[in-house]
Amino acid sequence: MIMISAHIKGLIFDCDGTIADTMPLHYEAWLAALGPHGCDFPEAMFYEMAGIPSAKIVEILNDRHGYNLPVKATVEIKEGLFERSIPKVLPIEPVVKLVHEYAGKMPMAVATGGTRAICTKTLAALDLLKHFQAIVTADDVEHGKPAPDIFLEAARRIGIEAGLCCAFEDGDLGIQSARAAGMEVVDIRPMRKIV
Repeated sequence: MIMISAHIKGLIFDCDGTIADTMPLHYEAWLAALGPHGCDFPEAMFYEMAGIPSAKIVEILNDRHGYNLPVKATVEIKEGLFERSIPKVLPIEPVVKLVHEYAGKMPMAVATGGTRAICTKTLAALDLLKHFQAIVTADDVEHGKPAPDIFLEAARRIGIEAGLCCAFEDGDLGIQSARAAGMEVVDIRPMRKIV
């Protein structure tokens, strides 16, 4: 069970891997997008990059491995493949239960390294979109995770001081980002059901 401290006035959630069990589907989409180029993307590296925008991931793969992947085209292919898999997305039950519990009682936002279109469709597929007063993506801030910008902007949009917000994350970079914003942080990884 997730306990929220008494002083908390707002809740901010990452989306992929925190609210929605999308990470395996994202990884499948990456493998399918990179396969024709003969590019290697080990699963451990993929999970290390949780929270990093797709374009930045392509740039990192190009830099680290000497690939010449076209950034925009690769991202469009990967995102299209993932988008088709959204109907298969499952909720991270303990987190979704918390969203339902606090809906209408406390302002809530999503702070994601993903795109607005995909985040919105993912939340809609889980029937959760209506519960969030704001969605902040990497496109809305100058510096993505691990910088604090995305969490600070989410707090600003729900009108709650960052120090009075609790963030929910599943990635090391996201946790670092929320802590840098001065928020209480819940690492939801121990709550995910291992299948």
